[in-house]
Amino acid sequence: MSLDIKSIDIKPKRETFGHVERRIGEGKMASRYEEATFDIQPVANFHYRPYANPEFELYDQNKTSIKMEDWYKFLDPRQYHYASYVTARAKQQEVAEQNFVFVEKRNMLDVMPEDIKQEILNYVLPLRHYEWGANMNNLQLCSEGYGAAITNAYMFHAEDRLGNAQYLTRIGLLLSENEPAVLDDAKDKWLNDEAWQPLRKAMEDSFVLQDWFELHIAQNVIFDGFIHPLVFDKYEQELNQRGGTAQTMMTEFITSWNDESAKWIDMTVKVAALERDENKDLLNQWCKKYIDIASNAALAIAKNIVNNPEETVNNIQEQLVARLNKNGLNL
Repeated sequence: MSLDIKSIDIKPKRETFGHVERRIGEGKMASRYEEATFDIQPVANFHYRPYANPEFELYDQNKTSIKMEDWYKFLDPRQYHYASYVTARAKQQEVAEQNFVFVEKRNMLDVMPEDIKQEILNYVLPLRHYEWGANMNNLQLCSEGYGAAITNAYMFHAEDRLGNAQYLTRIGLLLSENEPAVLDDAKDKWLNDEAWQPLRKAMEDSFVLQDWFELHIAQNVIFDGFIHPLVFDKYEQELNQRGGTAQTMMTEFITSWNDESAKWIDMTVKVAALERDENKDLLNQWCKKYIDIASNAALAIAKNIVNNPEETVNNIQEQLVARLNKNGLNL
């Protein structure tokens, strides 16, 4: 006796959830990102206003001066939801681990000049406190922002900043042969060294900003637009010429992460500016305000780490302004 097993295709009654289907069109299959993002923002039944901010509802569109017809226009071009995010970061971490193993296996830190090691401890390791501040700011953005399309991305970005801080800590410990006192010294530099005080003040002032989109512009657009290119691009180029190649290998995760994050950050600026002229005017005002603050903070650090500090910072500012203008602003 023989059995003839046949398969039949059963067409599902619908391809996705109703609220997603209403956005992408009937009969279309949604991506996992769309299903994990569209219309999951709570919008009703907020029984009590929060004690900490009673003039607003728990989730309130009016917590920023930016106005949007649809807050889900801020879709992440990377399409990060939990699974895609952790998969991408796991692959990047594997590469970073291989770089650290290569540096240690080839004894690259043994041949690094001592003055360069001390420079890195003085002017790179304190950035772990900057990254911690960026983590706090992005958690605030996730808490106060509106629309899961952008608040989800803020949560992922906040976790990335902790990762950056941990990599910087690891570099400091490697350079010092696991001497934890270098972490206390870096904290002292962050709190008391003259070169770090403009950036520290900018970060502490950002902690009390009320408008969450203004905080996004200050931290993720402007501050990062100066600090990361200065330390992890311009400075490391000069370190390579002086025998500090190992530093570039150990910060590869941070540089590749910054390039990737810039695509999402640029999109947020472009979408908000295109929505209405009032948004664009507000973004121009905020960017001009924080460019002045960030350029002064970057210059104070640049004077200690690059040969032509003013030229370097001006170059970084020109590139940032060109990038923002390309995304719809007039700076």
